[in-house]
Amino acid sequence: MTRRSPRVAVVLSHPTQYYSPWFRHISAQGEVALEVFHLWDFGVQERHDRQFGQALKWDIPLLEGYRSRFVANRSRDPGTHHFSGLDNPGLVGLLRSASPDAILMFGYAYRSHLRVLLSPRLARIPMLLRGDSHDLARAPGWRTRVGRVLRRLLFRRFAGVLAVGKANAAYFRNCGVPDSRIHFVPHCVDNARFRDAAESASRDAVEWRASLGISPEAVVFLFAGKFEAKKRPLDLLDAFLDVKAGQRADNATRLALLFVGSGELESELRRAAGPELGRSVFFAPFQNQTRMPMVYASADVFVLPSYGPAETWGLAVNEAMNLAVPCIVSTHVGCGPDLVSQGDTGWIFEAGDVAALAGSLERALEAGPAGRARIGANGRERIDAYSYESATKAFGQALRSVLFKHNGGSAAAGARDGHA
Repeated sequence: MTRRSPRVAVVLSHPTQYYSPWFRHISAQGEVALEVFHLWDFGVQERHDRQFGQALKWDIPLLEGYRSRFVANRSRDPGTHHFSGLDNPGLVGLLRSASPDAILMFGYAYRSHLRVLLSPRLARIPMLLRGDSHDLARAPGWRTRVGRVLRRLLFRRFAGVLAVGKANAAYFRNCGVPDSRIHFVPHCVDNARFRDAAESASRDAVEWRASLGISPEAVVFLFAGKFEAKKRPLDLLDAFLDVKAGQRADNATRLALLFVGSGELESELRRAAGPELGRSVFFAPFQNQTRMPMVYASADVFVLPSYGPAETWGLAVNEAMNLAVPCIVSTHVGCGPDLVSQGDTGWIFEAGDVAALAGSLERALEAGPAGRARIGANGRERIDAYSYESATKAFGQALRSVLFKHNGGSAAAGARDGHA
């Protein structure tokens, strides 16, 4: 019988700037036949973003180069901010009709996900889970223990899990998933897009910094994203002002902190900046995807000071490293154990400790231009392994392993015309 590529149905909340290019890359290789089932149209239709506090639509193509469809969502309040925000009653029937060899689930904690996981109509189809949760900031106690017990039961449904990094793999182990079912498939962004734009981004960054009033000689610390509590932008502001106050007068004038984005804490941040607003602390509005290479090129150091379990990875660090920008992250940022090595690709500080964050800012300053350039180059080299090429290869290996076991040791079974 004629061999064919295995068919994989992907269940994803909505098109994203991170996954759509990866699906395009997988499809272009021709070794896996993907069909993506999107449960919401955020990103391709202008929708209000609750954290940014504004309507947005990404300005890069998100539906090109791979097969996909939108599944009707009947939620009265569509979105990923609550359990019923993804409520797609027709999903199970569509997946069954697609007759995939495997189903890849991005997440498990919404109404539609549970329908898929518990459906007897899909019981014979092996499922894989792609998630990025971690236990770096999970508080001890009965809630954590109960959560792990429930996840342990739920995760038995998955024939394999695709861990994005070290902290995520540890999370799956803590939930009872054996190592034999954990496959490392690195978290990644479109490295090529950022690197191809690097030269023009550096030129544009010079003009953009000047338009914001930032001195050409300034060492710029960058925060880019949502101004929300979990990302702790106020911690960064406090640490920066402490460092600036401790610098000699001539050096202090060469420091700048740039906040790029929007969100509920913007007014508070501006008030807290006080007289430094417009002098050493600067704000720029939300920048869409095509402008992000320029944003990172405007920085000498990127900082992500998040606190709590919700910063599951921090893909902005991947983006910054593609522009050879050193990164400072807190111990609660999921990518830290993989991407940020102390003094080599950046610096890590104890989450929530403003004095420790200030110490990391000072170490970045002490490294000097040559040291920061070396650390940025190291980060750019590190991120080579966190690419669509690496993720696609690892995904293919994980899929073959799962199908091999599911089909009783026959790698070809279920990947032929007619399903042998």
